[in-house]
Amino acid sequence: MTSSRTCARPEARLPKPQAFPTRTQVLEIRVGPPSDALDRFEAAWNRRAEGQPVRTLSVLTLPTLAQLVKTLSPARWALLEALRRAGPLSIYGLAKRLRRNYKNVHTDVTQLAALGVVARGSDNRVLVPWEVLRAEWAL
Repeated sequence: MTSSRTCARPEARLPKPQAFPTRTQVLEIRVGPPSDALDRFEAAWNRRAEGQPVRTLSVLTLPTLAQLVKTLSPARWALLEALRRAGPLSIYGLAKRLRRNYKNVHTDVTQLAALGVVARGSDNRVLVPWEVLRAEWAL
């Protein structure tokens, strides 16, 4: 699992979205090899060297479609939808809202936070900082 800013460090997190975004905050989720992140870095480096503007991308790359489906399971997708609608919540409040076991919600939030799909606020509440999650994979 890599992001456009992490190369191949699976423990690294995606950059935090701006507090007051000027455009829609999009997390692109792709299926592909870790080298894709290096290709994006090289392309950005070349654009910068040529004096062209470089657009910041927030990309999470997962190695297989199976990993994508596991990462964004139906239960986790429902968690993301509920959290996006409600705004920042404690894990307890989120578990209660979803009518799910606290431990399972905690596990899901921890894994999604490690990937940068959800974020923790300074008050330890969790939130979905993205307005759009866009998944893409090649056959």
